[in-house]
Amino acid sequence: QQTMRFKSRMAAEHVQLLHNVIVPISRLTGGGSGPDGKSIGSGTTLYLDPEVLRISSRGGAGRTADGGGSSQLGGGEQGAEGIACFSELIAVNGIFLEHKIESIAENVIVFDIDLVQLQTALAATLQSLGGSGGAGDSAKSAPLHNSNADARNSSSRKSSSSFHSNSSILVVMKLAKRGGLPCLCLDTSCANGTLDIHHAVPVRILRAEEWQHHLPPVVNTPDVQLEFQLDRPLRPVIERLKAISPIIYVEGSMAGELVLRIDNDAVSIRTFYDKLTPRVDEESSQSQTDPARCTLKIDSKKLLASLQWQSSMARGTVGSYIICMIENEMMVVHVVLNPEDVGFFTYYIPVHFLSSDMMDF
Repeated sequence: QQTMRFKSRMAAEHVQLLHNVIVPISRLTGGGSGPDGKSIGSGTTLYLDPEVLRISSRGGAGRTADGGGSSQLGGGEQGAEGIACFSELIAVNGIFLEHKIESIAENVIVFDIDLVQLQTALAATLQSLGGSGGAGDSAKSAPLHNSNADARNSSSRKSSSSFHSNSSILVVMKLAKRGGLPCLCLDTSCANGTLDIHHAVPVRILRAEEWQHHLPPVVNTPDVQLEFQLDRPLRPVIERLKAISPIIYVEGSMAGELVLRIDNDAVSIRTFYDKLTPRVDEESSQSQTDPARCTLKIDSKKLLASLQWQSSMARGTVGSYIICMIENEMMVVHVVLNPEDVGFFTYYIPVHFLSSDMMDF
C-alpha cells in the first residue's frame, strides 16, 4: 500500500482565492452528479507537491451521453467540449499558510476530483466564515493577502472583507479516508468550539506518473500576443455576439489591435479594440514596420466559456490577461493572478481551419 499524507492550513483569503479560481473552471467540466462516486474524475485532475498545486481540466468531460452530468450548483458550460484549462498556484507562501505533503513518489500526489463538488465545499466553508461563497457574490470579496514579509510593501494585499478576524478560526485541507474512501477534506474549526464544520469530496488517487497525461497542450509560438487592460473585458461583447452567431472571427495584430467579427446573411458586425500591449517572446522576431497578424475562427460558445472568469472572479484577484493567437491551431487565454507570484490559469481553445483567402482583414 502506498503511504501518502497531505495536510494544509488555510486562511479565509486562501479559501476565497481557491474558490474564485475553481468557479469558472468547474463550469467547463460540469460534474456534481451525486455521492455515488460515479462523478469522480469528471475531467479534472489535481497535482500536489511541496512547491505547487496544479489543476488540469477538460471542457465537457463531466457530461454524460444524455447531456446530463452537470448540476445547478456548478453547471456545465455548453459548447465547452475541447477546451483545456491548466492552473498553477504556488503552495509556499501562496495558496496555503503552511502545508505538509509526503508520498513515496518523491512527495508528489495526483488525484481525480469532481471540481463542482470541491467548489460547493469551498463555498460552504466561506459562508461559515462569513465571506461570500456564491459565484455571484465573489466580486465583493477581497484579493488574496499573505502575512509573510512579501506582503508588507503591497497595500493591495490587505484584506477588507467581512471574514471573521478571529485568528482562532482554522481551515484545514487534507487527504483522508471517509467511509473507507479517499477524500479531500475541508475542516473548519474554532478554538472556543463554536464552529466545527466538515466537508469531504471523494477523490480517485492516481499514480504520480499519470500526471504526464494531464499536462497542458504543447502549442507553437503565437503569431500574435496581446495584453488587455482589466477594465476592457471581452466577455460582455462575446456574450452579445454569441446571441447572433455561432461563429466569431478574431483578428489580431501586433500593432496592438484586435477585431471581433461576425458575418452571416442577416448581419455583419465588427468590434474594435486598440491600444493593446503587444507581448513579444525573446526568441521571436517581430518587425515594427510590418506587424504580425492572425485571424482565428472560433465557436462563440467556446470563446464565452473561456471568459466566464471575467464575471465570477473577485475584483483585484486578477493582475493581467493575455490573448495568444496561433494560426489554424489554437487561441490561448493566459490569466495572471494578483499578486503575480501567486500563480496563473490558462485556457486552450480549439479553432476551425481557415484557408488563406478567408484571413483578410
